[in-house]
This record gives sequence, structure tokens and C-alpha cells, in this order.
Amino acid sequence: MDQLALMFALLLGAVVCVPLGDRLGLPAPVLMTLLGIVLALLEFVPNVDVPPDLILPLLLPPLLYAAVRRTSWRQFAANARPILLLAVALVFVTTLCVAVVAHAIVPGLPAAAAIALGALVAPPDPVAATAVAGKLGLPRRLVSILEGEGLFNDVTAIVLYHVAIAAALSGTFSPWEAGLDLVLSAVVAVAVGLALGWGANRLMDLLGDATLQIALSLLVPYFSYVLAEELHGSGVLAVLTTALFLVEYATDADDVMTRLAGHAFWDIVDTLVIGVAFGLVGLELHNAVGAAAGHWGELLGWAGAIVGVVVLARLLWLLPATWLTRRLHAARDTGEDIPVSWRETVVMWWSGMRGVASVALALAIPLETDTGGDFPARGEIVFIAFGVIMATLLVQGTTLPWLVKRLGVRADTRREKELERDLALRAAQAARHRLREIEEAEELPEELAEQMLRSAFEIGARISPDVVEEERREAYRQRARWVRAARRIRGEMLSAARHEVLAARSEAGADPEVVDRVLRHLDVRSMR
Repeated sequence: MDQLALMFALLLGAVVCVPLGDRLGLPAPVLMTLLGIVLALLEFVPNVDVPPDLILPLLLPPLLYAAVRRTSWRQFAANARPILLLAVALVFVTTLCVAVVAHAIVPGLPAAAAIALGALVAPPDPVAATAVAGKLGLPRRLVSILEGEGLFNDVTAIVLYHVAIAAALSGTFSPWEAGLDLVLSAVVAVAVGLALGWGANRLMDLLGDATLQIALSLLVPYFSYVLAEELHGSGVLAVLTTALFLVEYATDADDVMTRLAGHAFWDIVDTLVIGVAFGLVGLELHNAVGAAAGHWGELLGWAGAIVGVVVLARLLWLLPATWLTRRLHAARDTGEDIPVSWRETVVMWWSGMRGVASVALALAIPLETDTGGDFPARGEIVFIAFGVIMATLLVQGTTLPWLVKRLGVRADTRREKELERDLALRAAQAARHRLREIEEAEELPEELAEQMLRSAFEIGARISPDVVEEERREAYRQRARWVRAARRIRGEMLSAARHEVLAARSEAGADPEVVDRVLRHLDVRSMR
């Protein structure tokens, strides 16, 4: 098996693991990690030949962009305080705790190298957290916080990592320079993200075609990441800024085809890239095994100690942080999404899985220092990092569904239905308001006006039947049954038409382009 065959095996696994995970009750990223481990143990499977410094630029931009598409800037702004407590403060706390313990127990590990280890294992993986949490029916507030934490904690951790690596290479460290680097990195990233977001938005308007717009949406995250890194900014923060700008301002309510095709495209990208990313996590296990070099006992002990520090630090930080946030939330209505019980806090604690970013940072540790000597304790750092990744991802990832079920943490469907009902009412009211404007500007026949008024009413009723008054609900249900029957019959008629047109494609003298054009017309009609 060569590298290309291995890549296709990971892509196939990414597709298969989604339905398999649903059947087994396990998250797809966890299954892909296990698949990667199995492949790494097979003798005929080659070692992954991907330069470590390319793993983050290749995998993170599309994953971050796909994740941001599911949220909004206002959601981040409303949850700024809990997200900052997790994405910034907790990363610093975890890095410090890991560095202190690692420096104490690992012989010959300098402080700078210990900080680098703490930084690379500190951030929970945004993909693992959202991919696992999103399948469990958790309350939306918890998913929002986990998404926000996962998207922003890499920014802090990666900057800390680079500062620590630079100190370990040169042998010097200045807290003031490190703080300045952190601020400048954030400023450059935000500037690059906003500029590219604005430019991409204008370019999408000029392109017009849905295919070209979606292709551009795939290129923009990569360009944002690379440009920010070239300017010594945070590539992760630049991608987040660009994505948030485009989600906020590049949405045309009437561009239905682009929106539908874009959602389908990014769902595919998200599934494939997540699969490859976590497959690589498992495949890179051979690096950790190679680092053991015969002293398994010591390394396993050190890795176990750091796993305990990482898991315990998150719990000890979350308990007072969520208590403080609840107190402030009770004092004033901030609109924040916060855990409302100790059960939700426990679920948040157990959702802190490490993944792709930690693997890439561990493998990217230089082999030599500026003086030409070996990087201090590089093998030990890589082994410990992989121990943390595997323990949190496999143990927490496989037991989180059981824990959620055991604690009874579920989404508040009543609140979701209320929001859906409110949106249905707003949609129907907007349609009726527009109908009144048209009636004032045009002379509509009475029968047509009544028909359009019913259509405006049904816009909301089809979204949420609860908007209908009780006395009219049965009549609407009867009408809805007729509509469903008509839609089913119409669907079968269009299906017969599509089969006939598609059969004509293989007939002698048929022009495939004309056949495909007619087929697309029928497909569009089927979506209405």
C-alpha cells in the first residue's frame, strides 16, 4: 500500500464510519481514530508521509470554516464571557499546571519545553467536541459553549506553543515579548480576516454563479490562514474572523440554489476532512511508539500523570467558573448560554477531548535547537502528548454518550419549538405584509388575492402547525393531508418523467447535454 492508497482508505473510512457510528452509538471521529490505530499496526501500511508543519494548514481551515457556518457572530458576542473563561483562561491554567508537573517529573525537561507540552495538550479539539456533542441531543447552550471554546482555544494555545518553542530553541524567554507577540498575533489575524472577508464578499457578488461562489468559499479559509501566518499573525483566528464575516454579511436570502448547494458541499467536506484528520491521529501512533525506545514504564507513568492533570484541571476550573457565571447571569439578564446544573457542568468537563491540533503541534516540535543540539526531551514530549490525546479521545469519546444518558442531560425541545413557532409567525407576517404592498401597487383579482393570502398563512403553518388557532387546526390538518397526498402524487409523476428522460440519454442520436439540461429542470421542480 502506498500513500495515495492510504489516503483513499481514510476517505472511505470517513464515509463508512458515519452510519456505523450511528448504529454502534459511538462518535465517528472516535471510530476513525480506532481505524487509524488498526492501520498503523498493520505491517503493509506505510507510515504517514505528511510534513508536520502542513497538517494544521491543510486540515484546520476547512474544519473551522464548516464549524463557523453553524453559528453566528452574535452568538459568540452573547457568550463572550463563558467562552473567554474556557478558551483563554482555561488554556493558560492547563498549560501552567501541565508545565509545572511535567518539569517536576520528567528528568532533563527545561521549563520552556514543559510549557510547550502544556500548550499543545491544553486545547480541547473543536472538531471532536462538536462532532461528539452534536450527535447526543445536548442542550443548545452547551453545544454553543463547546463550539465557542473549541474554535477559540486553538488561537491561545498555538501562540503559547510558538512562544515556548522559540524560548526552548534560543534558551531565552521574555514575558513581555511573549505578551506582545500574543497581542500582535491577534491584531494581525483580525485585520487579515476582516479584509479577506470583505474582499471575498465583494468577489462572490461579482461571480454570481453558485458553483464559482462555493469554490471560492473553499479557497478563502486557506488563503486567510496562510496570509495571516506569513504576516506573523494567528492563522486560526484569521480563518474564524473571515468565516464569521462571510456568515454574517455574505448571505443572500433569495439565493436559494447557492445556499442549498453550499450546505451540501460543506457537509461533504466536513465529513471527509474530519475522517482524514482523526484517521491521521491514529496513524501517527507509531511516532509515540518510536519515542518510547524501550522505557515504556516511565513514559506510561509520566503520560498517566499528565492525563490526570489535564482532566482534573478542567474540572477544578469549570466548577468555580460556571458557578461565577451563573451568579452574574442571575444578577442581570445577559442572554448568555451557560450550564444550568451540575449535571451539565459534568458533561462539559467530560467533553474536553484532544485531537488534531495537539497531534500536529507535537509532531512539529523541531529536532534541534539553535545551538545544534537535540531538542530537549522531544521523544518524551511526543509520547506524553499522544498519551493525552488517546486517553481523552478514546476514553472520554466512547463514554460520553453513556454519561449523557446516565445524567439525563437533554436538549430543551419545548424552547426549540417555541422559537420555531415564533419564526413561523414572523415568516407568515412578512409574507402577508409583502402581499399587502403588492395589492396596493397592483390590481389583483379577488380570487387571486384570497389564494395568495391563504398561501401566506400556510407559509407559517407548514413550518409550525402550532401557529394555527385551535378551532382551525383540524381543518388545516385535513388540508395538510391533501397537500401531502398531492405532493406525493406529483413526486411520483416527476419521478416517471425523470426516468423517461434519463432513459433517452442512452438512445441513439440523443445529445447528453440537452438531456442533462432537461433533467436539471425536472430536478429543480422536484425541490419546490
